[in-house]
Amino acid sequence: MKVTRRTLLLSALPLLRAQEDAIIKVDVKVVNVLASIRTKKGEIIRDLSEGDFTLAENGRPQKIRYFARQSDLPLTIGLMVDTSMSQEKVLIAERGACRRFLDQVLRDKVDQVFLMQFDMSVKTAQILTNSRQKLDDALAFVDTPTRSQIMQQVGGGTLLYDAMVMGADDVMSKVTGRKALIVLSDGVDTGSHRTILDSIEAAQRNDTIIYSVYFTDPNAYGLFGGMGPNGRAILQRMARETGGGFFEVTKKLSIEQVFDQIQDELRSQYSLGYVSDVPVDVSEFRKIQLSVKQKGLLVQARDRYWAKR
Repeated sequence: MKVTRRTLLLSALPLLRAQEDAIIKVDVKVVNVLASIRTKKGEIIRDLSEGDFTLAENGRPQKIRYFARQSDLPLTIGLMVDTSMSQEKVLIAERGACRRFLDQVLRDKVDQVFLMQFDMSVKTAQILTNSRQKLDDALAFVDTPTRSQIMQQVGGGTLLYDAMVMGADDVMSKVTGRKALIVLSDGVDTGSHRTILDSIEAAQRNDTIIYSVYFTDPNAYGLFGGMGPNGRAILQRMARETGGGFFEVTKKLSIEQVFDQIQDELRSQYSLGYVSDVPVDVSEFRKIQLSVKQKGLLVQARDRYWAKR
């Protein structure tokens, strides 16, 4: 058989096309931003359109490529419950509110929840599941340490920061879609190896927002009750820097009402996506500036993301 130059060129075409396809195929990384919009009075705004938003990265305007009002996308929630002794008197109310919240929010075969408790150690009480029964059973055993456990304690007493990092890095890093950690605590950490900044950055790296619920027994610390306001500031910072919300349980606002507000917010989010105009050469945090054109509205969204090389 005579092999001509034309025959060789024709036989090489499939390989050349495959190489060309490989060259032009680019791994497009979409940056997703979840946002809640409120009036100055705190009322949620649900009817904005893509044209009502502007988006920038490190000060450079970005084109919004994807936009949706979020209510249907799968939701992954981590319930992070402080079970240290300072929470002993509020745990019953927390468990009841968690059950009611899950009954209202969890959609069969769509959403997933995991349950983590923290005190002098961090324990996953229930791995990711969409089973209300499993979550209900697990909540029944979420409690403060026994006297025997306290006697055997070595190290710190409330590992809030360690728990938040574990929830974000060990669980949220493996799932996609909308992700939120809901932490119920007085915000006091007394022994974590991690810091508050580690907690925030772990959530930001894994596209996870934090909802902080400040629920405290005012008599828990006795003469040292002044630790409470510091805990409030810590929880406020976690929520603010990840694009979530901070709530405080008071005589006028019950834990059930707080969960109702969180539920309302989760059903009223906007999802915006863009592709950065600057390729990622080095993994780094990049600033996000999301705003609305209409005056008098407040934007609740994360202000940076982890650009991974």
